[in-house]
Amino acid sequence: MSSSSGSARDHNNGGGGGSPELREALLGAHDDGKGTSGKKDDLEEIRSVGAFMRLAAEENRRLWYLAGPVIFTSLAQYSLGAVTQVLAGHLTTLELDAVSTENMVIAGLAFGIMYGMGSALETLCGQAYGAKQLHMLGVYLQRSWVILTAMSVLLLPIYLFATPILRFFHQDDDIALLAGRFSLYMIPQLFAYALNFPIQKFLQAQSKVVAMAVVSALALLFHVALSWLLVVPLGMGLVGLAVALNVSWWLVVLGQLAYIVMGCCPGAWNGFDWLAFADLFSFARLSVGSAIMLCLEFWFYMFLIVIVGNLPNAQVAVAAVSICTNLFGWQIMVFFGFNAAISVRVSNELGAGRPRAAKFAILVVLMSSVAIGVAFFVAVLLLRDVYGAPFTESPEVVRAVASLGVVFAFSLLLNSVQPVLSGVAVGAGWQWLVAYINLGCYYCVGIPVGYAIAFPLRRGVQGMWGGMLTGVGLQTVILVAITVRTNWSKEASEAHARIQHWGGTAKLAEPI
Repeated sequence: MSSSSGSARDHNNGGGGGSPELREALLGAHDDGKGTSGKKDDLEEIRSVGAFMRLAAEENRRLWYLAGPVIFTSLAQYSLGAVTQVLAGHLTTLELDAVSTENMVIAGLAFGIMYGMGSALETLCGQAYGAKQLHMLGVYLQRSWVILTAMSVLLLPIYLFATPILRFFHQDDDIALLAGRFSLYMIPQLFAYALNFPIQKFLQAQSKVVAMAVVSALALLFHVALSWLLVVPLGMGLVGLAVALNVSWWLVVLGQLAYIVMGCCPGAWNGFDWLAFADLFSFARLSVGSAIMLCLEFWFYMFLIVIVGNLPNAQVAVAAVSICTNLFGWQIMVFFGFNAAISVRVSNELGAGRPRAAKFAILVVLMSSVAIGVAFFVAVLLLRDVYGAPFTESPEVVRAVASLGVVFAFSLLLNSVQPVLSGVAVGAGWQWLVAYINLGCYYCVGIPVGYAIAFPLRRGVQGMWGGMLTGVGLQTVILVAITVRTNWSKEASEAHARIQHWGGTAKLAEPI
């Protein structure tokens, strides 16, 4: 991926070459094979605010066609864990801390790796779909299953030894013990992740997002009912929560898989293929690059939970941060929808040789996401004294949550832009470049600054979270600069080369 990373740093604003009219059905239709050859681009005809608004409204419609169902899917799947946390909070504060710690640290570690590795399909499937190489989508999906299942086996020790791992990071002993026990119950969820995330990227690349939303909605309704049944009438406590969460995740996987194998993805799914076992090393390298990029983001907030566990009155501090990160996760799921939508749009358009359409899509989605981020920012400031109440019955925890209102609001505002830019990076194939940026901004700047404010300067949780915002802000500025200065015509050419490298011209093998 080094060639893509290099072009992302190109200081030429991509103006070379024409592209097909933007008014084409960008989600489904493709050009006639001429790529960027000389056909006039609608973007060049924008000579008034009215013309810009008309084209922006059309692009926004296409983006929301993708983003709307993906946002709903992300919210529904995230709510599986959030519902579990809410019910745990009405048991005891310790059980809330245990479930939150397992969800944010242990499952969060696995989620980041699996989601990140599965995101390699956003680049490959999206660009192959744009180039009309449909048969390769199913091959990519199966390769990803092989690699992610193997990674799940490698991650098992994290679940098996969660308690000593948490103690190593000086987590409160009672929290570490109970979180470790809950982690053992959640091993089936790990293998559900390995199948689910590749399936999602496979479907998103083809804009088959409504089916994902329907399956996730049914799974969420089932989860709420089953969790209530096992915890309230049957009194199974944490065991009941774990059973409900595992069953619900596997319902999501099996529902989506049934949709694929029943023939709803013609051309893209042709049965199991021996090509799935070809070139696994190179495929794994791209998957690892995607995982590192996204894990460095997910783990940033995991470290917040771990470090806060070292503060005085740790149980209250962890509970307060857990509630904020729970709400933060719901908001991030909204922007994951934009992340997925812009990733699909950019990868499809680059694969089809339409760099200007990709560039215009980025501008439109950023406008929409910032507007929603401002709305979240205002809502948190207005409701900061009450939004912690549904998660706990402890007045002390509710007050601690309210004290985080300002830094929490700024987190929501900054993270209205950052996931979108990460989606652009995935769509263009810049995973390794962004991984290096995340490492520097989050871990060389954000965490050290936050730690210094929280401990030596004694500003506690607010200081830790506020200091970490500097890392997010710096990363956002750098990604904006890269996106603005990228030569998108060159990216389209490299997308074509990438498709050839990953087997776009290979003959379809016989199904197994």
